[in-house]
Amino acid sequence: MKKIGIIRCMQTEDICPGTTDFSFAAQGKGAFEELGPCEVIGFVSCGGCPGKRAVARARMLVDRGAEAVALASCICKGNPIQLPLPAPRDHARRHPQETGRQRSRSGSYTLGIRMR
Repeated sequence: MKKIGIIRCMQTEDICPGTTDFSFAAQGKGAFEELGPCEVIGFVSCGGCPGKRAVARARMLVDRGAEAVALASCICKGNPIQLPLPAPRDHARRHPQETGRQRSRSGSYTLGIRMR
């Protein structure tokens, strides 16, 4: 079972407990189909707009055992507040030595920062 970390939008912490994130990861559904069932070892916020702490938090998750880091749909698609964050693409461009983008077409999650 692959160990993953999930980064979520700080603005949605009060309205979304992340239960679907945990459920989909455990079942290997949605974007996690490519990885199969996953164990969530960390669930952190982006640190607030514009998400400039996301790379540092992804690095922290990897240091604590995550094999991949997923960006929750609240960051990539703006669910449920309809405010998608453009920063994941910006971070990948600014930190190419630290990040690799891997996007999944299925499900409600985008697999994001994968540390090398």
